[in-house]
Amino acid sequence: MAVKESNIKPFYTALILAFVCSFLVAAASVGLRPLQIKNSRLDQHKNILRAAGLYKKGMAVDKLFASAVEPRIIDIATGRFVPERKIDPAIFNQRAAAIDPERSRALPRSIDQAGLQRLEKYSLVYLIKKNGRLSRIVFPIRGKGLWSTMYGYLALGADLNTVIGITFYENGETPGLGAEVANPAWQAGWRGKKIYRAGRVDFQVVKGGVQVKGPAALHEVDGITGATLTSNGVNNLLHFWFGKYGFKPFIDRLRQKLKRPPEVKNNV
Repeated sequence: MAVKESNIKPFYTALILAFVCSFLVAAASVGLRPLQIKNSRLDQHKNILRAAGLYKKGMAVDKLFASAVEPRIIDIATGRFVPERKIDPAIFNQRAAAIDPERSRALPRSIDQAGLQRLEKYSLVYLIKKNGRLSRIVFPIRGKGLWSTMYGYLALGADLNTVIGITFYENGETPGLGAEVANPAWQAGWRGKKIYRAGRVDFQVVKGGVQVKGPAALHEVDGITGATLTSNGVNNLLHFWFGKYGFKPFIDRLRQKLKRPPEVKNNV
């Protein structure tokens, strides 16, 4: 008489197989983590250099970044530089700080144009100098679009007003529509534009295209066709980050610093 095979055996087989697969996936994830971190840093540096107008295809990104870019930490509320002994720019994780209740604050809806919900106390900025003088600064920016938080960098020239370049390196907007924020052709339209007029943010992402002539032309960039809400999101995040709750205290302080005699310029 044949022995009846246990009904529970297939269950154990599936359980063991699931365990082995889970172990292999976890091991691969742990093993690849250093490579993922390295690639993420490389992509970050590449986008900072792109915004600053320094990136060229095929160049050694990390080498150029190390030689050309000086990362610094600022206190967003006061606009002051934070000493490296207090916060090391090389290990500061701004995304993590933005969701940490001890390192960020909740934003009231009335001032949260960019849809951030929380704002970190400190931010990275990236200084680029030429012949010992400030040439441009790259600022990290982010804000809500239609479907996602859009992350990017915007570089201003030495006048702290003229756009050198912009990149959006991460977004979940609609492909072919809102995702066009990552299109270099659209980003190229920002070059030479002005953020401020008479000391206030005066810039618009315009539906239907910018004015060809007139003073407003320097303060406008084309909206993205078919992506009005994404375009509005870009406009809102720009106004927030370069307004009084974002980088404006730092920009105002730095502008005053650059007007001072050289012997007092290090006292910011």
